[in-house]
Amino acid sequence: MCGIAGILSYDSPVDAVALRRMTDALHHRGPDDEGFHIEEAIERGPRIGLGFRRLSIIDLAGGHQPMCNEDGSVWVILNGEIYNFAPLRAELEARGHTFRTRSDTETLVHLWEEHGTACVDKLNGMFAFAIWDARRRSLFLARDRMGKKPLYWIDTGRSLLFASELKGLLQHPDCPRDIDRRALAKYLAYEYVPSPWCIFESVHKLPAAHTLLWEGGRTDVRRYWDMRFASSRNGAGNGARRDAADYAAELRDRLREAVRLRLVSDVPLGVFLSGGIDSSSIVAMMAELMPPASIKTFSIGFDDRSFDESSHARRVAQFFGTDHREDVLRPETMVDILPEVAGFLDEPFADASIVPTYLLSRFTRQHVTVALGGDGGDELLAGYPTFQAERAARLYRVPRVLHERVLQPLAARLPVSHDNFSFDFKLKRFLQGVMHRPGVRNQVWLGAFDPIGQAEILGGAEYDVYDDIARAEAECPSSNPLERLIYLYCRFYLQDDILVKVDRASMACSLEVRAPFLDYTLVEFLNGIPPDLKLRGMQTKYILKRAMGSRLPPGIAGRGKKGFGIPVAKWFRSELRELAGDVLSESRIRRQGILDWPVVARLLDEHWNGVRDNRKQLWTLFVFQLWFDRFTGRPATSPARAGA
Repeated sequence: MCGIAGILSYDSPVDAVALRRMTDALHHRGPDDEGFHIEEAIERGPRIGLGFRRLSIIDLAGGHQPMCNEDGSVWVILNGEIYNFAPLRAELEARGHTFRTRSDTETLVHLWEEHGTACVDKLNGMFAFAIWDARRRSLFLARDRMGKKPLYWIDTGRSLLFASELKGLLQHPDCPRDIDRRALAKYLAYEYVPSPWCIFESVHKLPAAHTLLWEGGRTDVRRYWDMRFASSRNGAGNGARRDAADYAAELRDRLREAVRLRLVSDVPLGVFLSGGIDSSSIVAMMAELMPPASIKTFSIGFDDRSFDESSHARRVAQFFGTDHREDVLRPETMVDILPEVAGFLDEPFADASIVPTYLLSRFTRQHVTVALGGDGGDELLAGYPTFQAERAARLYRVPRVLHERVLQPLAARLPVSHDNFSFDFKLKRFLQGVMHRPGVRNQVWLGAFDPIGQAEILGGAEYDVYDDIARAEAECPSSNPLERLIYLYCRFYLQDDILVKVDRASMACSLEVRAPFLDYTLVEFLNGIPPDLKLRGMQTKYILKRAMGSRLPPGIAGRGKKGFGIPVAKWFRSELRELAGDVLSESRIRRQGILDWPVVARLLDEHWNGVRDNRKQLWTLFVFQLWFDRFTGRPATSPARAGA
């Protein structure tokens, strides 16, 4: 795992000092090595500067980047891993290409020579890379199909800049720091800034499964892959519909192969183990591929039992006989590490589970350099409670006037509980979103501020924050309601929340995390399974439970979804109260000039006095304030305006 950065300067020399600063800002992604390639134009035309930071995983001695082909006309920098590089290398060698290293990176330059922009179609991996072709004077950027590895870019008018993280771009003097108010509104709605948006104006995130080609003065961004589903294959997946036992058996085989590919490493390797079915299935597959005693498993526990899963993780570890280690996240630890978390967040990001993810990554990095995780299983196999809520919402036939004037006020009177997924929390969230259309209501359930709340907190400014959802729905290749919802979860929540969380938290600790469930060949197989074998009635992940139930300790496969949350609601009234009061103080809010102070004050008072559980709204604002102070370097001077 690495960090990459680059400057394509249109008609002036590359700013080598800025390139080094950009690369240095990514030191945490690659503390083991650095490299640069700066190439000036022979005649008037584009110049290129490539910068690289390396976390050594494969070919420790020979994997130095930037890396070139035989004659030095093609250069590449890669963040990530190409899991199928061995067969690709054999194919390329048979076509006459010469390799100087054992690195997976070198495969890319020769694939480019053979296939050009279609090289991405050959790759199975998690990656973000840049290829400079000196003969064509072209720059090619690409990101993996599911969005495991990040890539930011901006066209300043004088140059095209790119980097693995936004903090890399911010080191260049031409990168703006003006907040995009529409992106901010989207953050309040989603709890993250969805791709291709960025919190700063004119900066973009290259979306998953997209490429960018700069050639001849033009920039072309294209999607090269998309998800397809059972119903878009005439409702039968690959051929006629098969028996559930056949799907389950093939799921095991494909998951085992995805795990096997991700065990290739020249450095110590372990696995995140929560005790849920996804991570436990990863451990089960590893135990079939290597001696169980050599498997290092890691988990995080909590003092609050409603959030704690450590006992289940221990049970799985004991069942397979792994080398298990665990740590505990306590309130005082949370307060101590918040500045560190705020420091590695490029954009405001309000998924509170990034805190335990960071602690788990830091703890794991003390023992290994690579870890496998279960990310993707919930999105691909309908594992979240919101999938069940969506099924219930389709049966909800209450008139709007009764919903708004009777049911919601009654639910608001329920006693507030700050336990994880308490009944009152779930009911109030359900009623808040149920009257919206399907794709939007799921985002209302997941997010912090609904449309009314967004307008209030932004002083009356209104934005269409769900236009991205409408576009994604139009592009979805399935008409089945469950498959359409899975598609949206992968396009938004998985790409811009779950994978961002794991990437930033792990790379802040120089830890590589691999996700077998996101192997694109496994993804395509899972998408070909009939939807009723994913959500069967109200049973989530039916086919995975059928596939893995007998191979896991009793009760693990059938456990309900707990998630990786933290007791934010309780901590805002205790250990975090003083800090939250300071970060969200009237003086700071008014001086900043972005948020509406009376609304912030009301949210704080309601939560502190136990009138309402405002954990999601307050955490979203709290994180934004921490980010704003660190990354903007100046207070805002004008309030938000509609249409700005």
